[in-house]
Amino acid sequence: MDAGKKQSSAVSDVGAWAMNVVSSVGLIMANKQLMSPAGYAFVFATTLTGFHFSMTAIIGLVSNATGYSTRKKVPLWELLWFSIVANTSITGMNLSLMLNSVGFYQISKLSMIPVVCVMEWILHSKHYSNRVKIAVLVVVVGVGVCTVTDVKVNAQGFICACVAVLSTSLQQISIGSLQKKYSIGSFELLSQTAPIQALSLLLFGPFVDYYLTGKLLASYKFSSAVLFFIILSCSLAVFCNISQYLCIGRFSATSFQVLGHMKTVCVLILGWLLFDSELTLKNILGMAIAILGMVVYSWAVEADKQTESKASSLPKDASEENVDLLKQQQQQQQLEGSSPHKDIELGKSQP
Repeated sequence: MDAGKKQSSAVSDVGAWAMNVVSSVGLIMANKQLMSPAGYAFVFATTLTGFHFSMTAIIGLVSNATGYSTRKKVPLWELLWFSIVANTSITGMNLSLMLNSVGFYQISKLSMIPVVCVMEWILHSKHYSNRVKIAVLVVVVGVGVCTVTDVKVNAQGFICACVAVLSTSLQQISIGSLQKKYSIGSFELLSQTAPIQALSLLLFGPFVDYYLTGKLLASYKFSSAVLFFIILSCSLAVFCNISQYLCIGRFSATSFQVLGHMKTVCVLILGWLLFDSELTLKNILGMAIAILGMVVYSWAVEADKQTESKASSLPKDASEENVDLLKQQQQQQQLEGSSPHKDIELGKSQP
């Protein structure tokens, strides 16, 4: 029975990761066609994200109305706080990409892994073994080798990158915290946060996009092909959002960041296959190092879980044994007329 449950859980874990990788890579490819100058030049990234959350919110409302999912109560102030952090992450990332070079933007994204580790340590007193730290370092180095090129930064761009990294890390940690705190499923939480994010992004997104691009959404000429790619992008974003909440709820924000860089590797390969992007020996070497780091990380996390499960039973048994020894020693000393606490250390008498 236990073996069957573990096998079922493993299949669900793989399915969640597969959904996230496939939907995320598909979303990036669709957005590249939609937003690139060689495609349809729809440069309104923040507004497009508002469209994404609008479709997610609609699906969540339909799901609740049909009884497919249940609505558990989460305080409004927590939903508002989470939405502010999430929208700050989106805006900060867009501003960071605009103000900094692509190389520094990639470095800022890589810095999220150690930042998430530090924030989980501060907020949840979570500790990591040396093997996990080494695996994280290998992944960061590998992805850095295959993605970081020119590195240029300025004061404004550095501040935006810091805000983006901190808010994104906090948002991902909060996803797992809220699910555990209120015993709420990933889709149930997403269906409550999506309407707030959609409304705020649709209200303020066009202004942010105008600041970033100098172009107005109202002046853009829509076509049937553009509408098709917007709908495709929104559909993929729904699966991407659901799988993100699902993965973080099942694992952790750190695991999501580390293993999530498999998407970076897939994007580089598909960019080479579909868009004739250059794939150099440096890229291939970096991808190989990153994949090795992900494999080592998965092994290290699993090894830590087994160590913790073994250690969790030992202290309890050992402590109970020490208590029994201590009680016996105290009783013996009381019979002999000595002080009950004299020369007693871990239930052993001193000569």
